[in-house]
Amino acid sequence: MELNHSQKLALGFGGCFIVAGLVLSTLVFPFWNFIREDVYEDVVILNNDDGVCYVETQDNVPKTIENCSLKQGDKATIKFGEGLAWATIVEP
Repeated sequence: MELNHSQKLALGFGGCFIVAGLVLSTLVFPFWNFIREDVYEDVVILNNDDGVCYVETQDNVPKTIENCSLKQGDKATIKFGEGLAWATIVEP
């Protein structure tokens, strides 16, 4: 299949656009900013509201834990992404 001039031009423009996007995404806004480091912390359950627990962590971002069976005052080890507002229980 032979491409005409306008199809070749469009293909070249599309390729340049993709390359420029990749360069900008890695130099200006690196994709590894989306990958958050896991943080483990020992916390005390502040409240359990129908299976959703609330805890306070050292990063001062209140965390919610879905499907939580612990009671207020219970201690647990939680795992969360740095700066995120949700967590999971690792060890009750």
